This record gives sequence, structure tokens and C-alpha cells, in this order.
Amino acid sequence: MGVLADAWTWLTTGSHWSGEGGVWNRLGEHVYVSGVALALACAIALPVALYLGHIGKGGALAVNISNVGRAIPVFAVLALFMVSPLRSAGYLPTITALVLFAVPPLLTNAYVGMREVDRAVLEAARGMGMSGRQVFVRVELPLAYPMVMTGLRSASVQVVATATIAAMVGQGGLGRIITAGFNTYNTPQVVAGALLVALLALLVEGALVAANRLFSPLRQH
Repeated sequence: MGVLADAWTWLTTGSHWSGEGGVWNRLGEHVYVSGVALALACAIALPVALYLGHIGKGGALAVNISNVGRAIPVFAVLALFMVSPLRSAGYLPTITALVLFAVPPLLTNAYVGMREVDRAVLEAARGMGMSGRQVFVRVELPLAYPMVMTGLRSASVQVVATATIAAMVGQGGLGRIITAGFNTYNTPQVVAGALLVALLALLVEGALVAANRLFSPLRQH
């Protein structure tokens, strides 16, 4: 309890929240990097997964290729970028590594959600005279929505948690609070930084759960 009490004291000290190295600035950096990486991963993974799930071809290959990203350590990707010409490209190396990390759960869940739509429902929709586009928009997407959101929640939490590793290559985010604590042997600061990351991940998870319930196409009015 002593360490937690000291971490709380660190968090409630006003001077730790202001300035370039303060919590607010680091939080902004963390949210920016995580948000951009997640948006790019969604733009890459979801159209591919939904289309392949709709036509029922090539999905297994795409999922297997995307899962290669799970076998590559994010820090190894960052380290590789930092010794390449991209080392002076700001947050680009971190964002690229996080995109590689976020694509697999997004692509896998969206594809599985599309393929798990009841074939009898699809045949009934086609029998009613719906076009392929109408079946996709009105039937497949609504029924696949829960799995798509599950993948989005999983990827979001993973990205928020993993973005802390950017600090190990000298970039920003809440990870800088943790590494600064390690460098000065300040255990309460390390714990405080870890708590901030965990709290941010929980807030993102909660926001997406609420959005899922609010915007679900299957929601009963």
C-alpha cells in the first residue's frame, strides 16, 4: 500500500501535470498517436475484411497474413525504424508499428462476423429481391456489427497499452512518465504512469462499449 499511496501523492501533485513533460502533455501525445494508428488500421483492415467476408473468398489468406503482425515484436519494429532513414520522421515509426499491431484483431473479427451471418437469412434477403449492395448494407453489416465492434475494442485497448513502448525510443506519450521514473529510480512515478495508461485503456474500453450500445443497428427503439 505504501507504493500506491506514494503513487497517489505523485498524481495529486499539481506540478506533475503541467509543462512539456507533464501528464496533460504526455496524455495528449498518447491519445494522438493511438488515435491516428487506430484510424489508419481501421481504414486498412475493415474495408478488406468486410469485402472479403461479403464475397466469401480470400479471407483466410488475408487473416493469416495479417496475423503475421502479431508475431513481430512492436519494439523490434520501432528499433528497426529508428536505425533507418525514418528515424527523423516524428511519430511515423511508432504509428506504423501500432498499425501493424492493430490490423489483425480488426481484420479477423470483421471477417469472421461477416462469414457467421446465417446463410438462410442471406438467401431470404436475396429472395425478397435485394441487390448485392442492399444485402451487404441492410443484412450483413448489421449482423456482423457486434463482431466488428469486438475487434475494434480489442485493437483499441491493445494500441493504447502498447503505445507506451514509444518512450523506449525517445518518443512521447504516457510511457515517458514510466521511463523517467525508471531512470531516476522513482517507483511511485513508475506506478503512477502505469495507472494512467491503465485508466486510459479502461476509459477507451468503456467509451466503445457505450458507443456499441448506442449505435448498434440491432438496437431496439
